[in-house]
Amino acid sequence: MPPKCFGRRTLPSAHIGRGILSVAQTDTASKYSKRGHILSPSAWNRFESCPRQFWLSKQRLPRKTSMAAAIGTIVHASIEDIIGENLTGRDPKESGWMPTLANRVLRKRWEEEKEIFFKTPRHPEWKDSEWDNAKNQQYGAIELLLTKVGASGLDANLITIKLWRQVQRIILSCEGELRSTDGRLMGRMDLLLAKFDAEGNIIGWVVADLKTGKVPTGPLKPTVSRQLRFYRDLLAENNKVHPEITAEGWYTRGPMVVESKGPSVLEDAYTAWELSQPSEIPFEAQPSEEACGFCDYKAWCAHWWNWRHSGKSPPQRMFVDAVVLIERADVEKGAALIELCTPKNDEGGIIPSGKKFGAVFEGPALNSLKKIVEDDWKGAVFLGSVKADKNVWRVGNWCDVLPWKPIPDSGIKTD
Repeated sequence: MPPKCFGRRTLPSAHIGRGILSVAQTDTASKYSKRGHILSPSAWNRFESCPRQFWLSKQRLPRKTSMAAAIGTIVHASIEDIIGENLTGRDPKESGWMPTLANRVLRKRWEEEKEIFFKTPRHPEWKDSEWDNAKNQQYGAIELLLTKVGASGLDANLITIKLWRQVQRIILSCEGELRSTDGRLMGRMDLLLAKFDAEGNIIGWVVADLKTGKVPTGPLKPTVSRQLRFYRDLLAENNKVHPEITAEGWYTRGPMVVESKGPSVLEDAYTAWELSQPSEIPFEAQPSEEACGFCDYKAWCAHWWNWRHSGKSPPQRMFVDAVVLIERADVEKGAALIELCTPKNDEGGIIPSGKKFGAVFEGPALNSLKKIVEDDWKGAVFLGSVKADKNVWRVGNWCDVLPWKPIPDSGIKTD
């Protein structure tokens, strides 16, 4: 009996844990509104790191993307395409076909993601130079798949149709959605693979999650380990009779496989689900270097700013986040005179500090400055990840330039 999880992203979704049901496809917003409050591993991590950050992520604020996120999506999607390639009628001995297929699907996904990237409200410049990185990581994922059929180290040009069919045979699900029977917990597995004995019987399942980030030099990060065990445990919960299940992080940069071991995380997941119920009132902020360092919602949160000025946080050096007033701006030249602000109160009120700097705006950051000027915004402005190691600040293409609109603890948005 196949496991209760649902394969490819291109297929209609179905409820997991109560048998395979055929349902119509719906758009994401309406689908999730019908489900109610659900918790995924990424949302859980965000909630645990800082409940306010989690709350802000649900407020339909302008979305942000990055080149690293785009590469991850491209690699994942291209591997899904290669796994799903229809090889019916092909000569089992045929070789030399994989590089052509891999390049074609990678290019297709590259162009698709590039279009989505530029439609995302907050984005840096697109880096065509990252193509080789995407290609290398795609081949890293292919290598990891080959290791599961005993063909590690084989050049892609030598992969035969017969060999890739063996790879396809061990894959039970690709981009399969896992959902608890009560609908509260949800996750999307990159891959679910079968382990076979010498007689061809399934003796185990492997939950694999592709990782395009840095390869760990030691144990898995606790959040990564928990994510993998979340998939493992939810799969086991939905399939009361199951073989041994292992959870692995597949690092395509290595390539390298790291197994996640440990106790079940489902009880903790349900506790987090209870605590993260939707609320009109913002959740508590827990500012820290880890939570605030790469938070996408600083323009709407005063707590990180007050924390920075409390003396409790480590000093920022080369790259800084700041709340400023734009005293003068020449949008044609991309130059401005800015004045640093300090917190007036806990709600994000400002006090001009008298400290002024020249700043140069580039690429998308300059476009954001132009929008602020065109909209005649008179308030303070949030600058994120500005290069501030010289007298003139560099607001590069990667930087946030947003109206400073902190949402107070009451939940009432200020204009």
